[in-house]
Amino acid sequence: MIELANNVDISTLNQKKFDKVDTKNLDDKKLKDVCDNFEAFFLKQIMDISLSSSTLAGEGAGSDIIKGMYTDAVSSDVAGGMGISNMLYEFLSKK
Repeated sequence: MIELANNVDISTLNQKKFDKVDTKNLDDKKLKDVCDNFEAFFLKQIMDISLSSSTLAGEGAGSDIIKGMYTDAVSSDVAGGMGISNMLYEFLSKK
């Protein structure tokens, strides 16, 4: 059994209410850009964690910089194509 180092309180997983989120004053382009940026951030976090113990770029401080540059480039290039931003955009544009 795998135990996670950071336990998540189950109450944080309950559906949150977005009644106070005002998306009506955002135009579609700005909302889509925000959703794409969120997807890029989310993908970068996943990639940073998955590559943290990798020696793909060597070892030491230089490798951390190279891995950081790699995850920045890939996550910003892929953003908007994984489907997360589309689901988020659809959800927020209906509210």
